[in-house]
Amino acid sequence: MSEQILKINKVYICTESFGNPKDPAVLLIMGAMSSLDWWDEDFCLHLADQGRFVIRYDHRDLGRSITYEPGTSNYTITDMADDAVGVLDAYSIEQAHIVGMSLGGMIGQILALRYPERIFTLTLIASSVFGTEMEKLPQMDQSILDHHAKSASIDWSNQEVVIPYLADVWKTLVGSKPYEQVRVYKLAKREAARAKQLPSRFNHAMLQGGDEYYDRMGEISVPVLIIHGTEDPALPYEHGLALEKAIPHAELVTLDGSGHEIHSEDWDQIIDSVIMLSSQ
Repeated sequence: MSEQILKINKVYICTESFGNPKDPAVLLIMGAMSSLDWWDEDFCLHLADQGRFVIRYDHRDLGRSITYEPGTSNYTITDMADDAVGVLDAYSIEQAHIVGMSLGGMIGQILALRYPERIFTLTLIASSVFGTEMEKLPQMDQSILDHHAKSASIDWSNQEVVIPYLADVWKTLVGSKPYEQVRVYKLAKREAARAKQLPSRFNHAMLQGGDEYYDRMGEISVPVLIIHGTEDPALPYEHGLALEKAIPHAELVTLDGSGHEIHSEDWDQIIDSVIMLSSQ
């Protein structure tokens, strides 16, 4: 694994890469309030072992990328899409396979519309339609919102409090598959250790922009794969079905019993699906 902190769109973005740069590139885009750490290093290594050059990166306000003062709004979702292309530019990659989770999937949809010439394929994991229809679909489970509400009382300087809080976020997102406490706590500990300013993560809640790409999923021309768990409490399975309907040529892979997560029990199926799509 190789880390770089790169100046992209006049800001600094932290990236990590795995595998041979000569192999086809796969850019992993994580969801809101989640650093690159949540693309598990072992997941990235398994994907790289299949002959892919894998890149993960911290969004703005996360990890070792630029962070702004908590409670401020300084960029749009379109800026985040431009950051993703900026990562490709920094690695001298003309085209890549995009894999986005949750918000990362919505960023991926914007990429496919804004920069179609840069995208080979698009995989959307636990994501939703980028448009007005999202408001009509089943909403996030209240337990997730309740957990985030606790953030106001967190002592962010106390690692003994912060790490369980970060780990327990993912406990609210699981389906019926076992909660991977040991693995999740390991990732939460790494995220806490790497972060410049953890409370800045909540700036993602104020994210706006991208209106010009609303309800245009039918215009996406690149091959698309949708991967969604049947027990997703954040973006319920209906969101995956709506994506399948909105992008006529897309294929849907269903993860039975999975939540809003990349559970280790699903790694083989996810990686095999990405490899199959990116081999077309």
